[in-house]
Amino acid sequence: MTIDTAVFRFAGVVVLVSVLLGMFVSPLFFWLTAFAGVNMLQASFTGFCPAAIVFKKMGLKEGTHFK
Repeated sequence: MTIDTAVFRFAGVVVLVSVLLGMFVSPLFFWLTAFAGVNMLQASFTGFCPAAIVFKKMGLKEGTHFK
């Protein structure tokens, strides 16, 4: 698995879990959904993603986007 794949999967899980928590636990969890969306948007422009740094330190192979 590459860093790119891990980042996309992690972002998808965060969004889905935060939506479920927002629906069934507290609407305040929708702020986590918004944070994930903003982080994905800024990463698309800058190429900087904190999760990519963590996955790189975990030893995942570099992909084409997050280096």
